[in-house]
Amino acid sequence: MTALPESIRVFERGWLSSNNVLLVDDTCAALVDTGYATHASQTRALVRKALGARPLDLIVNTHLHSDHCGGNALLQTTWPCRTAIPAAEAEAVRNWDEARLTFRATGQTCERFGFTETIEPGARLTLGALQWEVLGAPGHDPHSLMLFCAEERLLISADALWENGFGVIFPELEGESGFAEEQAVLETIARLDVKTVIPGHGAPFSNVQQALDSAFSRVAWLRADPSRNARNALKVLIVFKLLEAGAMSFDALLRMLDEAAVLGAAASVLAPRGKWPALLAELIEGLAKGGALTVDGTRITAPAA
Repeated sequence: MTALPESIRVFERGWLSSNNVLLVDDTCAALVDTGYATHASQTRALVRKALGARPLDLIVNTHLHSDHCGGNALLQTTWPCRTAIPAAEAEAVRNWDEARLTFRATGQTCERFGFTETIEPGARLTLGALQWEVLGAPGHDPHSLMLFCAEERLLISADALWENGFGVIFPELEGESGFAEEQAVLETIARLDVKTVIPGHGAPFSNVQQALDSAFSRVAWLRADPSRNARNALKVLIVFKLLEAGAMSFDALLRMLDEAAVLGAAASVLAPRGKWPALLAELIEGLAKGGALTVDGTRITAPAA
């Protein structure tokens, strides 16, 4: 198990919810990212058990994908906590602009929440009695941030770097640049003196150079054929939805391609609209062979937790 400072506790979650990072010192109990809406009550229970009678003082969101901020609303109604979000997302959250927020476009759920402050690259935070620098991490999401503690050589990387890869490069699905930004973020991490990474998904790890080598290789592989990113995005979003719903029909999943803009954009990279049923059938067959879902007639089911 990777050793972390005593003031930091990581709640490692499944792939439906991002990890939650609890940082506690004498003046502030802060939680970095709050998981998916489906798990909001569990997130609250984990935080409450860890803090006891003490309240949660601060939520910090690395980015506003639903699996990282889906617990915000419930935690805000439970404790009078401050909430810091990426500055670039402030207007969209203030107006709850669903055209700019990603929840509907990915077929996911997030209860409306508010914020009290914003953070952006270059900001410095004191969390868990440690000093953190806020770093930009576009690629997976244009507005995503990371937190780096130079003293502990510790990086909270969100979805910019996992032990085996990184998050879907969503901007590329809609014709925006994302691969170059992910490459630049990885180069930024490589220049830092990082000993330990707390990723958005998966256990904290210390084999940082190995993870970077794998991530650089994956960026090159995706850039060589952008359809690979689109195919991966569709598979990830289908499995994510099944993990939330438990089971869906083939027709319901097919409707998602029409109704959720990000899924539709990814499908359009791979096939014309008239061939989406065949594309979806192919993807489901591949996911079933890999054990990511099961198929019983027209009923498609998520794997057991």
